[in-house]
This record gives sequence, structure tokens and C-alpha cells, in this order.
Amino acid sequence: MKIWTTRRAVLGAALAAPMIARAQDNWPSRPIRFIVAFAAGGAADTAARSIAADMQESLGQNIVIENRTGGNATIAANATLQSPRDGYTFLVDAANQLTNPVLMRDLGFDYQRDFVPVTQICSFPQVIAVKTEFPARNLAEFIAYAKANPNTISIGTPPAAGMAHLALAAFEQQAGVRLVHAPYRGGADAARDIMSGSIDAVLITTNSVRPPVASGKARVLAVTSIERIPSLPDVPTIAESGFPGYDMNDWNGVFAATGTPMGPIMRIASAAAVSARAAAVRTRMDPAGAIMVGSSPEAFANWLTDQRRTAVEVVRSAGITLG
Repeated sequence: MKIWTTRRAVLGAALAAPMIARAQDNWPSRPIRFIVAFAAGGAADTAARSIAADMQESLGQNIVIENRTGGNATIAANATLQSPRDGYTFLVDAANQLTNPVLMRDLGFDYQRDFVPVTQICSFPQVIAVKTEFPARNLAEFIAYAKANPNTISIGTPPAAGMAHLALAAFEQQAGVRLVHAPYRGGADAARDIMSGSIDAVLITTNSVRPPVASGKARVLAVTSIERIPSLPDVPTIAESGFPGYDMNDWNGVFAATGTPMGPIMRIASAAAVSARAAAVRTRMDPAGAIMVGSSPEAFANWLTDQRRTAVEVVRSAGITLG
């Protein structure tokens, strides 16, 4: 009986292999699903929708965006892992992939083991900005003032344990300053409070800082990216302001559950690489300060390795928690 069962299993696998191959040859034969771990209308959602709209033209199938928020992005991650691993469901996530393992207990899955990096969609450079009446005119003056007045400068980031919070903690450590952290639910909330003068400074994305800067209520001192950005060409980076190597952008990317066929993964990455450079996508995302990427799975994986090391080190050394 065991011999017959084994033979039947082998025969079944042999018959199934051509069917699987043909299915992958015909991929995609139906709509693709992007499960986005963030709310509709936010920067990550906007980036996902913008690039997906262009990608579906080249793929010949619709890409359906499904927002599954909550649980510090774990609800979306679990929904992806519970879906068939047939190349039709992908996760759009961000730095939670790096920080949740050290911030949360009993996740029930392992990000590095259970997810395959597909492509980085884009990065969102962040800025340090101060309200207009703040005495510092540049980052050096800001640091000098902070050292002379420790634990007095209030600075808002969205949210607690988010990428902006990590960028702030890394800046405090490297600059040797102590600021008063004010976590917000979103960048728009922090921008609102710096406009009203309720807080002294913010560390938020270039998109979120646009309203207070445009209204003359805030000015940008530095950007968190390794290079200057097109939307703020005259603003120096933190790296060039005395902190070489500092690079703490927000970002998002596409992931697949481990076991997803490589054919669809490579096709998604290839389509994203083309769409990241498409005029329609750039027209929508450039004003938001996004830097479109569209990297290969290998390049994205290597980049994540470096980012994970930095994120984990900052979370642990700064004692960052979700609470």
C-alpha cells in the first residue's frame, strides 16, 4: 500500500508539473492583488496605486488595490501569507518589515523567512523643519541650540516607532542632542501643529511639509536622504552637514509570500522598473517628493539587509517602543 501511494504521488507530481509550467506561461490570466498595509490616500497608498495603474497596462491585467490596515501592518502581512501563493497576491509594505521583529512579540511569522522582496517602489525623503520664529537658520545652529538647551525643543514625527521616529533617534545619537519627541498619527497632524506653532520642529516627509513651508509657517533645515533631492535642491542633506552616511528615508516596496513562483515575481519587478520611470507616474509622484526606484529583487534584498541592520540598531539603542 505504501509503495502504491508513493508511486501515485510521484505520478501525480509528474503530471502536475507541466500544468504548473503552462499556468506560469500564461501568467497573468486574471487580476493581480496588491494588499497595501496602509490607509487609502496616504503616501504609500498613492505610490502603490500610481505605479500599479501603469504596470497593469504592460501586464495586461488589472491590479486591484486592497487596503488592509491595523496591527502595525501585520494584518496585511497575515492576509498575504494566508492567500494562495500562485503569483496573484502581493504585499505592499514598508519599514515594518524591519522593525516589527524587534518591536512586537509573538508575530506568528518571520518576515525574512516568510516574505520575498520583489521590488522597492519608491523612497520618501524626510526633512527636519522648524517653525519660522525658531532661532536656528541651518542644521549647525539647530544642533548648537539643542545642545545649549537640552530637552526643550519639541519635535513631531509620524508615528511612534515609524521611520521618521527612527530617523530622529539616529540624528539625536549622532548629533549628541536631546529633543522632546512628540509622536503623531500622521504627517499631516504634525504639519498642522508646526503651522500653529504648537511644536518647534518636525521630522516628516517632503510631501507633508509642503503646506507649512508654502504658508511661510516653517522652513526646512536639512533632508534625510544621502543625496539632495530635486524638489529641494538648495537644502543640504544631514549627511553632508557633518554626519557622513546618514540616510534615513521612508519607503515602500512589494513583497511576495515565500513559495510564490519566481516567474510572476520577476515579471512584477520588471514591470515596476519600467513604470517607475513612466511620465504619468512621475507626474503624480514627483510633486510629492517621492523618488521612484523600481529595483530588482536582488537589489531590493541587498538594500533591505543594510536597512534592517541600521533599523534594528537604532530601535534597540534608543529604546524605541510602540507605546
